[in-house]
Amino acid sequence: MKEVLLDKRLQTLVSDYVPKGEILDDLVCFFSIFSDYTRLRMISALAISEMCVSDISSLLNLNQTTVSHQLRLLKNLNAVTTRRQGKVVFYSLRNEVLNDVLLKGVEFLGY
Repeated sequence: MKEVLLDKRLQTLVSDYVPKGEILDDLVCFFSIFSDYTRLRMISALAISEMCVSDISSLLNLNQTTVSHQLRLLKNLNAVTTRRQGKVVFYSLRNEVLNDVLLKGVEFLGY
């Protein structure tokens, strides 16, 4: 094992700060939301307005099956909520944090 050059206080601080266990698992799931082109585009669209599958499909030029599949994943990850109006289900972002993270990514990249 290599010698650690940090003093014990900083070693403890790093050890306490680095996520572990359930928190690490939850963070990996959260950031996986942003790891797919289609999901990223859909999150961007849903940041503007709630939409149904056919709206998302039409506006983003995606197959409705693909949209439904990705929305199901986003719902399972607790990223979107639904509202039913008759037979139509509308999807929206659960909260603005998703859009904030997306915008921070854009800012980080310098766009």
